[in-house]
Amino acid sequence: MDGWDNWTFHLGDRMKVRLPSALGYQEQAEKEVHWLPILAPQLPLPVPVPIAVGEPTAEYPCKWSIYEWIEGDLLTRDIDRLQLAHDVAGFLNQLQKIDATGGPPPGSHSFLRGADPMEAYGDEARRFIATLGDRIDGAAANAVLDTAARSKGIAKVWAHGDIAVGNMLARNGRLSAVIDFGGLVVGDPSCDLVLAWTFLDGESRAAFRALVDVDEATWARGRAWALWKAALLAATNQVTHSEENVPLEVIAAVIADHRERA
Repeated sequence: MDGWDNWTFHLGDRMKVRLPSALGYQEQAEKEVHWLPILAPQLPLPVPVPIAVGEPTAEYPCKWSIYEWIEGDLLTRDIDRLQLAHDVAGFLNQLQKIDATGGPPPGSHSFLRGADPMEAYGDEARRFIATLGDRIDGAAANAVLDTAARSKGIAKVWAHGDIAVGNMLARNGRLSAVIDFGGLVVGDPSCDLVLAWTFLDGESRAAFRALVDVDEATWARGRAWALWKAALLAATNQVTHSEENVPLEVIAAVIADHRERA
């Protein structure tokens, strides 16, 4: 299975091998092996169980990892999104309650997930907005970023770092597991809110907002994360996940959400 950060292969019937797709992703393996066994018993859904970390060789220069295989289906647009909003919010709320002492702060291992999005990618987001020109409402998009830049009170809690369609599994129409904790970080949980605009819709987005335990400032920074990523994808014509909303739709949804809450 191809992913953005890793290639994943079945190993026998009960294991999987994850191979970083570039050197920049290899920091994630040891982080997962250390922290997932600590977090797993405190979470409401299954997460990957690490078995071992492989060392780099001349043939393959990255550290890699072996995990227990988790049965489940990848999310599709057919899933009950309202139920998904409840399930994801419950998972994130519990994750944020876990003691974060000693957890990894934002850095290259998380690609700055967990940092203030405006400090990490604000300037880049504005350049992509300018590149898109009249394909989007540039003034409104910049207003989204302005609001995020004014937000205060960044928390230091556990964040998954990449709550996305490809990192969740379903069984019988319900969220059944959360995978790929390569972006795991202690910092601002706003990066975990992006699903609200990339996959959820009006009713399910509203339910997610009502259920997830973050304040309006954190929600505003979540909009900035979603806007940055969507503007990047649209401006550079990168391929997006087939089950997610297309980047220009994400930008429009972010702007609409901003206006509703202004």
